[in-house]
Amino acid sequence: MTLPSAEPAPPGPPGRIALYAPEFAADPHAAYRSMRRTHGPLVPVDLAPGVPATLVIGYYQARRILNDPLHFPADPRAWEKLIPATCPVRPMMEWRPNALRSGGAEHARYRSANTHAIDGVDQHGLRALVEKVADGAIDGFRATGSADLLTQYSFPIAFSVLSALLGCPDEIGQRIADGMAKIFDTTNAEQGNVILARAVSDLVALRRAHPGDDITSRLALHPVELTDEEMSHQLVTLYGAGIEPMTNLISNTILKILTDEEFSADLHAGLSTVRDALDAVLYTDPPMANYCISYPPYPIDVEGVLLPADQPVVISMAAANNDPALTEGVPAGQHGGNRAHLAWSTGPHTCPARSHAYLIAETAVTHLLDALPETDLARPLAELAWRPGPFHRALESLPVTFPAAQPAAH
Repeated sequence: MTLPSAEPAPPGPPGRIALYAPEFAADPHAAYRSMRRTHGPLVPVDLAPGVPATLVIGYYQARRILNDPLHFPADPRAWEKLIPATCPVRPMMEWRPNALRSGGAEHARYRSANTHAIDGVDQHGLRALVEKVADGAIDGFRATGSADLLTQYSFPIAFSVLSALLGCPDEIGQRIADGMAKIFDTTNAEQGNVILARAVSDLVALRRAHPGDDITSRLALHPVELTDEEMSHQLVTLYGAGIEPMTNLISNTILKILTDEEFSADLHAGLSTVRDALDAVLYTDPPMANYCISYPPYPIDVEGVLLPADQPVVISMAAANNDPALTEGVPAGQHGGNRAHLAWSTGPHTCPARSHAYLIAETAVTHLLDALPETDLARPLAELAWRPGPFHRALESLPVTFPAAQPAAH
């Protein structure tokens, strides 16, 4: 990396790769391999029609950028001046007064409140909560012999557990989940942003008036004295990280266990664990595949590539984790036990709820395998569809079959 250039950045090269296209969602790993051959570690992409960015697919380049907030700040305000409110990816990228989109003293202020509020969660109580929600979800479909585990298991767990942790009633939580899904899919994203803003505002007002033992109340009572607007935007980040990515982490891990025969055999033989499956997925198909966005305030030369000022630099956790420079000599899929992946980011914006996310996902997957050990995919892997969108790795559904049985007594 060299010092910032004094010259204005040239226009981006032609042939940008459309990360929003269904073809990309169908086989992103083939796209990453092609990118690496053609462009190397820094790739010109479009996040939406007419929204250029640089996708970082090299592991060491990604770590360098994530650990350099001076040259790669997370504040997008200069960029978004040129982006209309109707842009489908803007709600996922725009400035908010929260830790994710701030730097320096403001970032420290927001992060201290978030970390305090999250660290107040009781891990033993959290495991019991996940098991209770999982039992209820399984009871809802056990007698039918079939289910869509994404909508009937993974999502209810992610939604109900996060709502409980945040002290959020179901009615408000349903609106938040609806708005967040629209934003992640980059369809009706502007409408989703409006729905989300109103719902989190209602949650803030509720917990200001009636505090409890929950993350929202701890945020409200923290000594940094967050305003209502700041409170709302911390909750947006927590919901953004806690519903869609958690739903997809649980689903993608179940999919791996159901379709990777060698891994499944090792799991049943006690040679590997659900935690190993989670880490393998976090390496190969992390639920947030491309994110951790920064906005260089001036043109910066990175290994001979001049990154334009105020244009998004997006870290591809999925591609960087599978960079041949990192994985050389490691057998395909054998990442269990090595947690050097970037799925939780690194540097000042590292996910503060990593241990909680692991606990929720591991408990959910383990509970399903114990309750329904004879579960099989209902149709061939090649027939499963992946939702388009530049940021996530998300199935449209996860249909399974299993021997029907009456709900278990709890």
